[in-house]
Formats: sequence, C-alpha cells, structure tokens
Amino acid sequence: MFFDVRAAKQLKPGEHLVVEGCEGLRLVASTSKMTWTYRYKQPGTGLMKQTRIGPYPKLRPSEAAEMVEVLRSKRADGIDPKEYQRQQRKPAASALADAEVFTVRKLVRDYITNHIEQERQKAGAIAARRALERLLDEEPTFAQTPASAVTRSACFDLLEARKATPTAAQKLRSMLSAAWSRALDAGRLDQDVPNWWPTIMKGKLKSKGKVVGGEHQGQQRRVLRDEEVGELLAWLSNMHELGRDTLQMYLWTCTRGSEILAMRPAHITEEKDGWWWTVPKEATKNARFEEAVDLRVPLVGRALKIVQRRLKAVGKSGLLFEDARGEQYTQHDFSTYIYGLQPYSEKVARRESEGLILPVTHWTPHNLRRTSRTMLAALGCPKEIGEAVLGHLPPAIEGTYNTHSYDRERRLWLGKLARQLEEIGK
Repeated sequence: MFFDVRAAKQLKPGEHLVVEGCEGLRLVASTSKMTWTYRYKQPGTGLMKQTRIGPYPKLRPSEAAEMVEVLRSKRADGIDPKEYQRQQRKPAASALADAEVFTVRKLVRDYITNHIEQERQKAGAIAARRALERLLDEEPTFAQTPASAVTRSACFDLLEARKATPTAAQKLRSMLSAAWSRALDAGRLDQDVPNWWPTIMKGKLKSKGKVVGGEHQGQQRRVLRDEEVGELLAWLSNMHELGRDTLQMYLWTCTRGSEILAMRPAHITEEKDGWWWTVPKEATKNARFEEAVDLRVPLVGRALKIVQRRLKAVGKSGLLFEDARGEQYTQHDFSTYIYGLQPYSEKVARRESEGLILPVTHWTPHNLRRTSRTMLAALGCPKEIGEAVLGHLPPAIEGTYNTHSYDRERRLWLGKLARQLEEIGK
C-alpha cells in the first residue's frame, strides 16, 4: 500500500485521494476535515456504495487499510459493509447475553485492558490489541462462547484456519494462553477449566520465512558483506534525509530502530570523554527485567554529526526523528520505506526512475544491526563488549558479579567501527 502524505495535504474540499494498493480505500476532503471512506459494489445489486471509516489523520493509513480488509471480507461473504457497520454499533442481543456470562470476548478484553495496555510498551501494546480485536471481529461465535465452555477442538480449528501465517498464529496462541492463565489466576474461571492453548499445535506453527516474489526465503540471518555495505553507503544520496539518517544510525551505533527513533534531546549529553546518548531503560527491549539499566551509547563519527544536526531542528513531537506530519518516524515506517526500495517491491514497478532501486537487496533494517555487530567481531572486539554495545543483558551468573559499565570500551570499539565503515564507504 502506498499513501502520499504530501498529496493528502494538498486536497481541496470536494476532492478525494485514491490509496494505491488498497482497493476501495479513499481519503475524502471537506471544508473542515478529511475522512477515510470505503467505496464498493453492493452485494446483490452491484450498485456503487460508500461508507465512512474514520477521520484522518487520527486514523492512520495502515489502520484504515486494516478496517477496509475486514469490510472487504464481509462483502465477499455477501454482507453489505455499511449494514455490517450499523449492526456493530447496535446493542445486539448477544452483547446483553455477554453481560451475564464471562465470554471469550470479556476474557480477551480484560486481558487487553489489565495486562497488555499496562505491561507492554506502546507499539507492542497497539499491535497485540489489534490482533486480538481482529480475532473477536472475525470469529463472532467464538467470541460469544462462555470462556469456560471453549473446547480443545475449537482451539485447534481456530489455529488451523490461520496456519498459512504461522508466525501470527503462534503469537495469537501465546496471547490467548496468557489470557486464559490470567483469568484462572484472577478467579474469573473455575480452577477445573482447562487452558488448552499451550499444547494446541505446539511445534507445528513454524514460519517458512518471508515471501519475496512469491517464494519463501527461509529462515535467514542476513549479514551484509563489506562490499555491500560500501555500495549502500555510496547510494545514500538517493534516499530521503530521514531514511538516510536512520540507516546510518543503525550501522554506527548497533542499536535497535525502536531505540533510535524514540531519541529525544534530553537523552543527549556532552561529557568529558565526548557525546553520549542514554537510552532510558523503559525504551529498551530489556524494560521488563528488573536488573536492566539505561543503555549508554557513545556518539562518534557520522552518528554524532546526525544527532548534532537534528538537535537544531527538533519539531513539535519533541523527537529527533519525526515525519513530515510532525509525528514520530517509527521502526515500521522505516522498514516499509526500505522494502519499497527493493526491486521486488510492488512500488518499484510503478516508478519510472531506476535511481530508486537499492543496489543491495534482500535485507531488512535489523540486518544492519547484525552486520555492525559482525564487523565488531571481525575487528577483534571481545564478546562481552560487543554484547554490551548491543544492549544485551549478560548471563545471570555473570551479571551478578560483573557490574562494569564498559563505557570506555564502548567508545573505543564504536570508534574503530566508525573508522572501518568510513574506509568501506570510500
């Protein structure tokens, strides 16, 4: 799906924008607002109809596309999308029944409200909530079933229907298992009620790897060769500034995209030995571990230049990395951007300029972090220092007795990495 933010901003009242790659999705402008709509042929009559989805930009393009997918599937089943939306807003008899019985819907929503939204970081919580709410929407009979009456075969059928997307099915099974466990612990379910989820299809939901050009790529741990890194660095001028800076921050710091793109001025300090970026513990992947601490990242080479330049142009979001709308540029945004530059992307076929095709293919942003860590090892960086640079927690026993921060060593080895990258990029 391709959504042109600049074209959206230029819409005049009465005009609309068709979203490429998402059939039927439109952005319609009026004098006071812009609204997402779904345009479709009514089942049975074939007449063109349109139904409102939600306001823009409050409802993001990806969220609008997800809602269109649900409405499109209803239309394929012979259900009028507008009528379906109307029924969803009505206090149906099934909802009244739910008030008296602890249904699957209640169990799942309790888990979302009291665990996911409380314990997970914002991005992860949003993704998990969407997946569970989509399940409730797609499986209304299952959602209305008393949680205590869910059978093993019902669990199996639900996962079996989703085995074509094994990774998503596995995550769904894990969340449902946790939701049932929470309900049992809280006394919402009788202790004799079984939790089938941990054992259903265990070991059978394995991904074959992402699909590229219609083919599974297998489980790859891609590391870019030095010459590939050099090609990529030489091609940087073809990328927009936000993408270019993000890519270099991955290589020069070895950090995660979610950490880079949540950077704020308060996280940057100039100290006796140079500039530092301190990633708060709660913004790292280790936030859930009590023994975890803030991640200290020395800023050297291009990483320092990028941060210093961006500190002078912080926008309304308060973040160093924000998009044209003044909102956070997310890890998903960057991953989508990189995929759109790959030769096998559908977007490439719609472009005329050959300059917008990456010279190095079949890689993802996370492969950049893996590449830099591999380069550190090749330079002779000791394992414990390399893992500290990545922000990985040491093994339990080692972590108990070794509390050294490795600040000096981090600066030393990231400095060597920066010089190596500059040499490769010549």
